[in-house]
Amino acid sequence: MCDRITAVITGTIVGLSFAIPAAAADMSLGEFEYRNSCVQCHGKDGTGDGPVTAFLRNMPPDLTAIQKNNGGVFPVSQLYSIIEGSQDVGVHGRDMPLWGNRYRTRANIDPEDTFSPAATEDYVTTRVLALIEYLSTMQKD
Repeated sequence: MCDRITAVITGTIVGLSFAIPAAAADMSLGEFEYRNSCVQCHGKDGTGDGPVTAFLRNMPPDLTAIQKNNGGVFPVSQLYSIIEGSQDVGVHGRDMPLWGNRYRTRANIDPEDTFSPAATEDYVTTRVLALIEYLSTMQKD
């Protein structure tokens, strides 16, 4: 079973890695981040039907209904906290990775780069806000 899960996840990631670079020049940073980081669970259209959902403890939320489920207001600050990882998202654990940690690691991955702590936080903030901006374009009435 573990080999099957690994194969599905690896296949998904490899498939996406070939599809994204070719079109990356034609998309916003937020869309790129969504396709790179979110599609696997939330699905291409954001409705929570990604290819790895069968292996998750909790079903991913429908990202197209964030604003609707929040009284018509798009909750930028709350989303920032969830994506960045500073907000606890439930007592039953979370399947969603802490993207803030991933972005911090990516910013410091090249030993030749000397990202200052402030530059690293700017990098994280830019990526998270770009993703949130893209999520705002996915909202349904």
